[in-house]
Amino acid sequence: MPVEETQVDLPQYYKEGFFSKDSLFHPELEGGRYGAMGDPIPYSVRGDDVITSLLLVFFVLAVISYSTIRGFFTRQVKNFFSMPREGATTMTETATEARFQVYIVFLTSLLFSTLYYFYSLHYKGDAYVLSSQYYLILIFWAIFLLYFLVKMGLYTLVNNVFFDGKRNLQWIKSLLFVVAVEGLISFPAIVMGPYFDMSIGKVEIYFAIVLIFVKLMTFYKCYIIFFRQNVVSLQIILYLCALEIVPLLALWGVLDITANSLKINF
Repeated sequence: MPVEETQVDLPQYYKEGFFSKDSLFHPELEGGRYGAMGDPIPYSVRGDDVITSLLLVFFVLAVISYSTIRGFFTRQVKNFFSMPREGATTMTETATEARFQVYIVFLTSLLFSTLYYFYSLHYKGDAYVLSSQYYLILIFWAIFLLYFLVKMGLYTLVNNVFFDGKRNLQWIKSLLFVVAVEGLISFPAIVMGPYFDMSIGKVEIYFAIVLIFVKLMTFYKCYIIFFRQNVVSLQIILYLCALEIVPLLALWGVLDITANSLKINF
């Protein structure tokens, strides 16, 4: 025989109790969080996997590039510190060596953009309007690339007016070599700061020494190529100030304005 279902009405005190509305007995209800909220872990470059991978890739690519064309780099060092003879032919590079010089400018720009990114995190904070802070590195990278392109373009424009094409070619090759050296010897400044707990002051001193050394190399090569036969002290000072110091100050201003514009001011 079929069993008839019966409905039993329980008293109200059976249905409701002290814990009847507690979220622990009703998982469908949102109970919120229990306990006190802790402090968030501060951002650390050492714990950033993307930045660490970027620096590791830069180091590996630099080592592979140097091992591939080691002879070219050694020849560039000898030619840089040697006195060019009148009438001597300029050594030509292969297509691989020419691509390497352009490639090293890209790597150096990326390296400097990462270094200025660390500087911005320390002095300006890590709150920016960008959805990802890694976009900030790309923006700095584009600015540094534009800086190198503009500076080489200015050198080419001015040198074509006052000097012959042979010396202009020697200068462009020397300038690319200087950029490569600047990037290679600046790499420890990026690694020592966030990964070896070196103070930002010491990193700034190291980079200032690198910058002074590079400018002295530029001054020396400029004198050897252009002003060795006709020494005019005022002319070489004006030449380097207009094409080295002024673009460098303009670069710093553009980087500072860009970082301040993208920063969130509370």
